[in-house]
Amino acid sequence: MFVDRVTIFVKGGDGGRGCLSFRRGKYVPKGGPDGGDGGDGGDVILRAVAGTDSLAEIVNRKHWYADKGAAGQGSNCYGRQGRDLVIAVPPGTVIYDRDRGHILRDLTGAGDEVVIAKGGKGGRGNRAFVSSVNQAPRQVEPGQPGEERWLVLELKVIADAGLIGLPNAGKSTLLSRLSHAHPEIADYPFTTKHPHLGLVRLGQDRSLVLADLPGLIEGAHAGVGLGHEFLRHVERTRVLTHLVEPMPADGSDPLQNYRVVRRELELHSRALAEKPEVVAVSKAELPGSEEVRARLERELGREVLAISAVTGQGLAKLVGMLAEKLSEEKAVV
Repeated sequence: MFVDRVTIFVKGGDGGRGCLSFRRGKYVPKGGPDGGDGGDGGDVILRAVAGTDSLAEIVNRKHWYADKGAAGQGSNCYGRQGRDLVIAVPPGTVIYDRDRGHILRDLTGAGDEVVIAKGGKGGRGNRAFVSSVNQAPRQVEPGQPGEERWLVLELKVIADAGLIGLPNAGKSTLLSRLSHAHPEIADYPFTTKHPHLGLVRLGQDRSLVLADLPGLIEGAHAGVGLGHEFLRHVERTRVLTHLVEPMPADGSDPLQNYRVVRRELELHSRALAEKPEVVAVSKAELPGSEEVRARLERELGREVLAISAVTGQGLAKLVGMLAEKLSEEKAVV
């Protein structure tokens, strides 16, 4: 199950209470206060862990609590510190404060972590209150409560290149041909309900991560269709691979379909629309696809590829262009 948005409650552990105690011993003529401090509560930590690509592991648990600190003890013994609670999430997880709405942290890389709810400090025992005028204090402190908050975790898939285009443009078929991924493939729209990732080999020791992103329709920037589900994930990709279907089943104009997708990207985010793009006419084995490719090339004033996931036409060139765009983008950064 793919899950890319969850809401959870987190609470750091409460600090332990300080101890009220006085030293007593057979051969100790003068005792005194010896109550130890309580232990600090554990923290709640969110950590990005490589190898996970969904929030499904945490979707069924809404409340997360770190350990409480133990109370202090006599003989100046400090209470045990509460254990930290580590919640593993996929790289690319954005953490929002649900009530305030702002971003707390963006965990983009494996190993990134943040203390999202700090544990409370342990209370002081009566030994800490000794003074020249108070030799036998009987006061202690309760532990401080741990921080608590509601969070919204939102996953934005991180990939080198993302496949975009209207539904049925051939994105899933292309991903399955270029990698070992197995997305659902069918002859009806919106077979892809969530992103699929595949590893495309570029050589002996080079590869790129390719994402098949859910198709979008006009009005996606306003939430129509799979709108926000699509656009959220495409934000993370470094290069866009725009597939245009030459003979849409609804009889629409392929050139206009290209403009629809570009318009939705621009309305959602200017930065998204300015990402490097490789344009390709898919299903090149169909008659008339070459005319569509030529029209699109004249319109854009740059090279448009003709590819076929069925026959393999143009796939090597497509992968080469993606690798080149990624290298250029990395050099600029």
